[in-house]
Amino acid sequence: MSLLATARSRVAVAAVVAAAGTAAVLVPGAEAAEPSPPPAHADFDYQIGTPYDPPAGVTVVSRDWKRSPAPGIYTICYVNAFQTQEAGETDGPQDWDPDLLLKDDAGDPVIDLDWNEAILDITTDAKRRAVAERIGEQIDTCADKGFDALELDNFDTYGRDVVDGRITEDDAQAYMRMLSSHGHARGLAVGQKNTVELAPHREENGLDFAVAEECGEWNECGDYVEAFGNDVIMIEYTGEGLAKACEFGDRVSVVRRDKPVLAPGETAVEEDDEGNAEPVTYLRETC
Repeated sequence: MSLLATARSRVAVAAVVAAAGTAAVLVPGAEAAEPSPPPAHADFDYQIGTPYDPPAGVTVVSRDWKRSPAPGIYTICYVNAFQTQEAGETDGPQDWDPDLLLKDDAGDPVIDLDWNEAILDITTDAKRRAVAERIGEQIDTCADKGFDALELDNFDTYGRDVVDGRITEDDAQAYMRMLSSHGHARGLAVGQKNTVELAPHREENGLDFAVAEECGEWNECGDYVEAFGNDVIMIEYTGEGLAKACEFGDRVSVVRRDKPVLAPGETAVEEDDEGNAEPVTYLRETC
């Protein structure tokens, strides 16, 4: 994943320029504290790009697993759990066992074209366990650094057009249960990222809260609240989406961010719907 092109919304950033089974095989021996989800209706900031000092009043943030938690603040650890990093980056497809990358009919790795990331093969129990072992190392890093929770991204990979049905909902949920079990054993609450269609199965999948991008934009916020109650964090990227999400703002956490999830002082360039390049700067709004 590139430094700033990190937001996992349904809209991909075109270009970014910086200006500044069971999981028993994964669980370590030490007993961890009982995990607690993020406090409901907290002032939240989404920092999965470059981290920065949280704005005044913020009590919950999300940061990439390679970063450090925000001191004194409940911090969620972002993990790209269902795909590799971008080709050429550390932990990109070149660093994975080729047998653990999903293949197309020609035998080539299936690539998420929006992010240039290979999709991990979780189609059998053996492969799920092998992939979970590797992603479990990132989860361990989150716990060792002192993060409080996990944001496991790309749960919805099975539904991508490029996957063409090779991964099923059952595959995704069986794998998610391995990761959530491991996260809980390390004392981390586990969050579902997007994938509203699987929200009704949150308990059996071991999921404590939801991180929902663009639920206002796609009229899905009520479905997340129905499944998770007040344990929902809503992230929007447009004013219209924010307005709709704020209908739930007296119960849950809601924030609007710029799509590249920039830090203050950083800039980016993205394409609009007509393909025109538009400059982007840091933006954060709440209800």
